[in-house]
This record gives sequence, C-alpha cells and structure tokens, in this order.
Amino acid sequence: MTNVEPKVADAGRYTMTETCKVLGIHRNTLRRWLQAGKIKVKFRRIDNRKVFEGSEIKKVWRIAL
Repeated sequence: MTNVEPKVADAGRYTMTETCKVLGIHRNTLRRWLQAGKIKVKFRRIDNRKVFEGSEIKKVWRIAL
C-alpha cells in the first residue's frame, strides 16, 4: 500500500482497477477487504460494475495506515 494519500475526488467514482492502482494494492486484497466489509462498494446502473467513491477510498487508506 502506498504511504501517499490517494489523489481522488471525494465525489468521484472509480473502478476496481483504478482503486487498486491509487491504493497500491492487488485486486485480491481489495476483494478480501470487500468480503470483510472494510470498504463499501456501489454498482453502476448501466453495466452493474463495482465502483468505489473517492471518499471511501481515502477513508480506507487512512484506516489501513
């Protein structure tokens, strides 16, 4: 995990790949966090893909450090 705060917009929505990239973690780590309830996910209406809000990404980053 990166020790530099992610540069994401609080209201922005990010895919799983983008979220992993800004946090500096592997996809499997993010999946484990999802299963454990450590991060909240939303779903896009158009294609039902998982998206993460920027505010949630920052919250998880602060807790993980």
